[in-house]
Amino acid sequence: MISERRITLSVGSGITLDARLSVPPDATIGVALCHPHPLYGGDMENPVVVRAAEVCADAGLATLRFDFRGVGASTGAHDEGRGERDDLEAALDHLATVLPAGGRLAAVGYSFGAAIAARVAMRRSLAGVALVAPALAVRELSDLDGLADVTGHVLLVAGTADAYCPVEALQRLGGAVPRATARTVDGADHFFFGKLYPLGEIVGAWAREVAKGEA
Repeated sequence: MISERRITLSVGSGITLDARLSVPPDATIGVALCHPHPLYGGDMENPVVVRAAEVCADAGLATLRFDFRGVGASTGAHDEGRGERDDLEAALDHLATVLPAGGRLAAVGYSFGAAIAARVAMRRSLAGVALVAPALAVRELSDLDGLADVTGHVLLVAGTADAYCPVEALQRLGGAVPRATARTVDGADHFFFGKLYPLGEIVGAWAREVAKGEA
């Protein structure tokens, strides 16, 4: 487990988000982590999100995981992905305040959170974005064409048994994004049951590239 402290993020319009922040010594890069769909039990305690935070911290990155609006102690209500983009923006803005001048930012998103991270990366310059099990088979979450214009390195990763993110769709997206790396976890489904270790190895390698400025 990494050492985190509880903080509250202000998004505006009276909305506040419950969050957990970790800032390793000498961190110059921060990563915000987005959890899966709020209406299906997703929150920042999801094992995939926690594992991603751990490997990013091991790579020397500051980490900030948070509950989207309407989840847990976060106020507001689910906004079908619109307000959730503002939630991620607020998390990134806060990370910028705890890093030294010139610090860089990145994002990790899982499932629904991957769609949010991708869309924010399309409109905000990030050092990197890792999309874990993006739900490419779900029409409302699959419109990620704008990733081709993202300047930071894009990691795409899913399990070979993921019905929500077919391997063929993942590879097609990877081929359409110049700076993308598409990886798979053999035998993993959408939830990565029993596969958190290999998933963490892949996300950790991406985090180390970002930390070295290679992403």
